[in-house]
Amino acid sequence: MFSKRAKPMLGLDISTSSVKVIELSQTKAGYRVDHYAAEPMPQNAITDKVIVDVDATGDAVRKAVKRSGSRTKLAAVAIGGASVISKVITLPANLSGKEMEEQVELQADQYIPFPLEEVSYDFEVQGPSEADPDMVDVFLAATRSENVEHRQAVLEAAGLQAKVVEIESDAMENACSLLTHQMPDNGLDKTIAVVDFGATTTTFSILNDRKVAYTRDQNFGGRQLTEEIMRAYGLSFEEAGKAKKEGGLPGNYETDILEPFVDDMAQQINRSMQFYLSSHAGGGQLDQVIVCGGCAAIPGVDQMIQERLEVPTVIGNPFGEMKLSSRARAQNVEKDAPALMIACGLALRSFD
Repeated sequence: MFSKRAKPMLGLDISTSSVKVIELSQTKAGYRVDHYAAEPMPQNAITDKVIVDVDATGDAVRKAVKRSGSRTKLAAVAIGGASVISKVITLPANLSGKEMEEQVELQADQYIPFPLEEVSYDFEVQGPSEADPDMVDVFLAATRSENVEHRQAVLEAAGLQAKVVEIESDAMENACSLLTHQMPDNGLDKTIAVVDFGATTTTFSILNDRKVAYTRDQNFGGRQLTEEIMRAYGLSFEEAGKAKKEGGLPGNYETDILEPFVDDMAQQINRSMQFYLSSHAGGGQLDQVIVCGGCAAIPGVDQMIQERLEVPTVIGNPFGEMKLSSRARAQNVEKDAPALMIACGLALRSFD
C-alpha cells in the first residue's frame, strides 16, 4: 500500500454511487487539474465498499476514463470502511529494516483475524513514540487479498494498471492539505472537523494543527435522502436521485424531507465529535467544520449545519488554489469539487 510510484497517475475513487477520476499535474504555480470525469455506478455493483460485480464496475471505470480524455494508464485506488484493519504498534527504534519486517509480521499475526496468506498488508514507520524515545510508532494496515485483487481486476478491465492501493483515510488526509486556504489561520493551532458525506458512509476526521488526529466512519450518507424521496413521492431510485440533484420536487420537500435529513447530518457530526472528545483527553472544541462529499451539494447545507452546531461551517473545495484545464472545467469539476476529496488524495500520490 506504500510502494514506490511512477507518474503521472490517475486518482480513481470507486464508490457505491459512482466512479470519479482525476489527473493532476504540478507546475511552479502549484497543482493543475488536467483531466476529470465521473460515471454513475450500476446499482449493486458495490455493496458496503466491497466490489461485487467486477465487470460492471470495470465498465464504469472505463467510461469515466474515456470521458476524462486522459491517456494515463497508471492509477491509484483506495480501500476503506470495514474492509481495512489498521493499527499503530510500537517497536524498538534500533531494528534493521529486515528485523522491522519480521517484527511487523509477528505483530500482524496477532491483530489480523485472518490467516496471513489470505491478507495483503503493509506498514509505515511514523516516527519516535511519544511514550518512549527508544521506540517508534509503526502504522500497520491490512485487508483481505481479494479486496486488492478485485480492484486490480477492475482496472485491468478498463485498460489500466493499479500502481497504488491506498487506504481511504490516508487519501482523505492527503486531500486535507488542499483545504488549508479555507481554514482559519490556515489551520495552524486549530481543531477542524472535515466531514465527507458519501453515498453510504460518512468519514469524520479531526485535524489538529493540520494533522489528522482522529478518523471515524459511520453508516450514513446521501443514499438515505434518495430513499426518503423514493418513499415520499413514489419514484424509482434513479428518478429520486435525479430529482435530488436537479430539483422539481413538491413544495413540502424542503420542510418534510430535506431539513430533517440535514438535522441528521448535524447529529452525525455532533455524535462523532463527542466520541472524539471522550477518547482524547484534553481534546479542544471545534474551530471549524468543513463539509465535503455529495451531500455538500445540498443548497445552504453549510449554513444549516452552522446554525445547528454553532460552529463556523464551510463547503470544502480542494481546487480553490488550483488551475483547471478547459477540459476539466467542461466536465463540471468545480461543481463536483466537494465530492472529490478521495480522488484528489489519490491523485496526489503521483508527487510523493
